[in-house]
Amino acid sequence: MTLVQAIADYHALLDPKLAAASWQCLTEEMRARRLYFGERPLATVLRPRLMTMTQYELLRHGTKQVAEAARLIVAAALADDEVGRAVREVLMLTPLEERLIAMHPGYLEPSAHSRMDTFLTVDGSSLQFVEYNAESPAAIAYEDLLAQAFLAMPVMQEFIKRYPLLPLPARQYMLRTLLNCWRTAGSPGHEPRVAIVDWYGVPTATEFEMFRQYFSEHGLPTVICSPHDLVFRDGQLIAKTADGGEMPVTIVFKRVLTSEFLSHYGDDALSHPLVQAYAAGACVIVNSFRAKLLHKKSLFALLSDERFHEPLSAEQRSAVAAHVPWTRVVRPGQTTYQGETIDLLAFARANRERLVLKPNDEYGGKGITIGWEVSADAWDAALQAALETPFVVQERVTIAYEPYPAFVDGQVVIADRLVDSDPYLFGTTVHSCLCRLSTVTLLNVTAGGGSTVPVFVIEDRP
Repeated sequence: MTLVQAIADYHALLDPKLAAASWQCLTEEMRARRLYFGERPLATVLRPRLMTMTQYELLRHGTKQVAEAARLIVAAALADDEVGRAVREVLMLTPLEERLIAMHPGYLEPSAHSRMDTFLTVDGSSLQFVEYNAESPAAIAYEDLLAQAFLAMPVMQEFIKRYPLLPLPARQYMLRTLLNCWRTAGSPGHEPRVAIVDWYGVPTATEFEMFRQYFSEHGLPTVICSPHDLVFRDGQLIAKTADGGEMPVTIVFKRVLTSEFLSHYGDDALSHPLVQAYAAGACVIVNSFRAKLLHKKSLFALLSDERFHEPLSAEQRSAVAAHVPWTRVVRPGQTTYQGETIDLLAFARANRERLVLKPNDEYGGKGITIGWEVSADAWDAALQAALETPFVVQERVTIAYEPYPAFVDGQVVIADRLVDSDPYLFGTTVHSCLCRLSTVTLLNVTAGGGSTVPVFVIEDRP
């Protein structure tokens, strides 16, 4: 069995009648489960992302090796020595971030749950990472429920008669991670109670409700609130509830980004109730503020620079070479490329068609300039602007494409989509995967494009 053949067999099932019934079913299932990002339904196609077990194990192994390598490198940032200063110079942490990172979270893992944004080609010949969302990865609950919605479709019911599929649910790992971090930190408050914390009105609000319901069903009291709804009183972190009441919380499932939290409160952030409770050990925050060490896009500049490889094993170095694109902080001066010394800015200007510019601490595709999609003048202007604020320049990777069927005006339309396969990590172990599709290079649901689909592994059995 090849994946190409399995995909072809899936598409062959989509006669007009079955396709129409499947699209109607999927639409109703998404509506019933509130599977929307803001106002948009998550899925716009009729096929999930399919992987062979061999591909999934390649994804898991490569991701684990690179995630472990990243942790070994950034661990130096916590030391005030020459190596630590060099690492922090590349990460470009702000003074307030430094203050927060200096506080011990109560557990050792800098990113208890995370997501690696990845391109894995359909033949498995190329696996390359482009970003590491180590701070506040979204869509775990979305993916779990979207898998249920897809399995309800008539076309999926026909397909699994020939190809047994393994879904990849992950909410249970998120629940386990929250509790493990809390216990490792000494079980503050003696009872686990969760606050899911982010600003009101964010497009992922429906996912917070999914988690609140799941946690509550598993005996974990949970409230959804904004940073404004927290108070630190009598040694307890208190969350105001929607009905005007209050609930002591000992676990903060932090969905608000540290950069937005600091931007909103400024210097007052250090005296915010959340930070006060964190510093006092009255709660655990998952992910903690130390996730910032891994979340910066300049992490890939550390990974792809051999100057920082001393703590890595031979296997980790090999994984980094295979899966991490060359990346550097945008600043004047010399660096290396494939073992040769180069002037970074001259190299960047001369190689626009294979480079991307990214802000060091943004999300949702904001501020990205794709060199091969802009003119030389626009690239030069973007490069000049990147000198004014923290940016990285990254080499183009092999982008994955697959055909996906959509149901348009009563007809099945099969067209190639860009596909990223973004594994979820708990610690450094992969236990699930997000998949996003797009017809444009910038693969990001926040940016307003494409579709999200669940990932299924084709089991190696008759």
